[in-house]
Amino acid sequence: MANKNALLIIDAQYDFCHPNGALYVPGAEKDMERLSKLINDQADKIDHICVTLDSHPVNDVSHPGFWQDKNGNPPAPFTIITLQEVQEGKWTPRFYPEKVIKYLQDLEAQGQFPHCVWPEHCLIGSKGNALDDQLMDSLKNWTRRGKFYQAVTKGTYPLTEHFGIFMAQIPVADRPETQLNQSLIKTLENFQNVYVAGEARSHCVATSLKQALDYAPGLADKMVVIEDCMSDVPNMGHLGTPIYDEAKKRGLRFAKAADVQL
Repeated sequence: MANKNALLIIDAQYDFCHPNGALYVPGAEKDMERLSKLINDQADKIDHICVTLDSHPVNDVSHPGFWQDKNGNPPAPFTIITLQEVQEGKWTPRFYPEKVIKYLQDLEAQGQFPHCVWPEHCLIGSKGNALDDQLMDSLKNWTRRGKFYQAVTKGTYPLTEHFGIFMAQIPVADRPETQLNQSLIKTLENFQNVYVAGEARSHCVATSLKQALDYAPGLADKMVVIEDCMSDVPNMGHLGTPIYDEAKKRGLRFAKAADVQL
């Protein structure tokens, strides 16, 4: 296998990419159309494809059913829950309250993302967990050339958010699946160029870039962000902006899909 061009596709799943998905990111279906065309048009020059799969249990700290108010009602999707609100009794975690309070303390000390309650999404084994259909067709055509794509799951541990593909937002000491994925980093470091696409730009892609910059700068140097193959969660694009600004300052390359020539 040649080791020139790898494609890293972050969380390109039904729940994010389809208008009927549980956490649809507007514009994602067009992102997948452009990305699929790139794969089809330049299949012979793509040496490796890694897809990541956001994968959650129902009782996840980021889902409404994990929480209740004083009357036993769950929060609405997109509710922000703060440590102070939990301490004051506005919101109560239904499971593992001590661990959840410690998690919120650590998350707020980190200062990057607030704790947001999302609609139940990418449930393990569900239709929403599956790859986008357009992308899947392109992957199948690519693999029929004698190649194999790599699939990496993330988000299975229910007591921490897991935006970035390399580690959970708050890693947990005795849960290896939340800690830095050295194996994935080493695999991607084998390639000269790592082209990055996926959903959502504001959260999972941005955090993945930050993690590469912080923990795998050699890999970050190889990354090329395909900026029109990703979209923001509505009204949350500002959360990722500082990360992209830092990435550009650090020399990461950015390109449009039509301009990528492998």
